[in-house]
Amino acid sequence: MTLFTASGSLPRHQYVSVDGQFVGYAGEWLQAVWLGLHSHRARAWGCTVMLECGAVYRDLPPHALAFCDDPPPWTIKDAQTWDCYGSQFALHVYDYLDGLDAIVRAADDELAADYLFTAIPVNDAYTHAPAQAKEFMFMQTHHGRLTIQPTNRVLFRDASFTTVLEWRNLRRSESIYHCEG
Repeated sequence: MTLFTASGSLPRHQYVSVDGQFVGYAGEWLQAVWLGLHSHRARAWGCTVMLECGAVYRDLPPHALAFCDDPPPWTIKDAQTWDCYGSQFALHVYDYLDGLDAIVRAADDELAADYLFTAIPVNDAYTHAPAQAKEFMFMQTHHGRLTIQPTNRVLFRDASFTTVLEWRNLRRSESIYHCEG
């Protein structure tokens, strides 16, 4: 796992469509390769893509990306629940979660989705407080949109382990543990 400051490479690139209105081509969807992320405190994640014309475009908001050519309408609130905490983060693919069916809460909807990777904020005011420490799951909805949700807004189904998918109101961790002293 690599620690990134401000910008980083995805664990694996993704082929996407970009809403042309974000790059000056309103009404068109442009083919692209999503290759990186940018994090800045109090902003949405910024996506870095290479367009088919060879241009690299940085800081596209997550609702500008789709995984199909004719996606449903999508807003920034559908795409992401919380702004970035700071500029440092690590990206990781949890092998156990890779390939599992999931349900994600995006805005007011529950949607079927596939796990892409996890962003782990590092060295910011929130991650030092146990009750605020969150990882962000990047998910591809089955209707072709990107959503980025904290772990408490995603449920995974493992046919050999999960019995019933159920939203539970789990207590947040509020403790810091020490093995010395």
